[in-house]
Amino acid sequence: MRENDVLVAVRALAPALRARAAATEELRSTPAESVEELAEAGFFRLLRPTAYGGFAADPAVHHAAVQEIARACGSTGWAAAVVAVHAWHLALFDPRAQDDVWGERPDALLCSSYAPTGTVTAVDGGFRLSGRWHFSSGCDHADWALLGGLVTDAEGSPVDMRTFLVPRSAFAVDAVWDTVGLRGTGSNDLVVRNAFVPAHRTLGYRAVNALDCPGHQANPEPLYRLPYAALFTTTISTAMVGIAEGAYEEYVAAARDRVRTGRGPQAVDDPFAQVRIARAASEIDAARLQLTRNMSELYATVERGEQPTPDQRARTRRDQALATERAVTAVDLLVEGAGGGIMGPDGGVVQRAWRDLRTGRGQAANDLERALGLYGRHALGAEVNDSMV
Repeated sequence: MRENDVLVAVRALAPALRARAAATEELRSTPAESVEELAEAGFFRLLRPTAYGGFAADPAVHHAAVQEIARACGSTGWAAAVVAVHAWHLALFDPRAQDDVWGERPDALLCSSYAPTGTVTAVDGGFRLSGRWHFSSGCDHADWALLGGLVTDAEGSPVDMRTFLVPRSAFAVDAVWDTVGLRGTGSNDLVVRNAFVPAHRTLGYRAVNALDCPGHQANPEPLYRLPYAALFTTTISTAMVGIAEGAYEEYVAAARDRVRTGRGPQAVDDPFAQVRIARAASEIDAARLQLTRNMSELYATVERGEQPTPDQRARTRRDQALATERAVTAVDLLVEGAGGGIMGPDGGVVQRAWRDLRTGRGQAANDLERALGLYGRHALGAEVNDSMV
């Protein structure tokens, strides 16, 4: 199997994922059947290193697959995208950590919660972790978790921000996820009680941002020279754009046969409906094209053995956040012209997409004002020191 074969296999799964979308919401977690099918299609191998049976694929293939999944089911697309991108992050860790995960089980999956909400204590040979971490999408299906934590000095002042790799035996899933949108992502809390994490299963953010990690020597493929923020945030926005595309396709198909009440024209002859459709389509196209361009340029840069430039990193972050905003705007336009029934119990695909996008908009990667502020600061020649660029 080649990486493009994975994309073909994922597209073939779309009807089944779409058929399960409502059930996925009711379950409040991605069905095991969907995860298994995506694994069999090779989706979770796209960003895994070749040394562990992965493809170390061009990120364009990964993002195309994410888009296809999210078009069919927003929750599945979001959760699958987030789980899959963790293989890339693990590839940056000490090779011993990669062996701990993939050496024992090559198809092991990882979840995450990067906000440093737990307690970290340095001990001989590593660290002790305790606490609760929130919003871990896809955690029901994860064998390991990547958890963010602050390392402090003797006075309690933060000296380092690190990611800690912990096995499923070290954390419990607390099923608290019950939201309006993205209901099927299973983004539950992870609870850890005094778990020991050896030093080789941790990775500092400074090394990640500097593109100088222990895993770089073990995994020489260009994929792992991409900036963390660029790949992670673009993956999130790609899922959002995929959700908007699915809503747009459903809306246009339904509008062709829709008859308006009262004396108004049929939707197909309604100039206002036509304008909304055109504007929504343009917002989605602009989002997709900018995401694709930026990641393609970044990947071409690292393929040449060059470091991504500050301009590329700042622009990628800017356009990623704007892509999410455009996806939200596009579906807002569709909802405005969909009639009152769209907000009823049987609101269907468009309503679900509207709820999913409004929920996903609150994810840290989609903080538009922060992303635009960072770009503006860079454009004006000021120093930008932020882990999300």
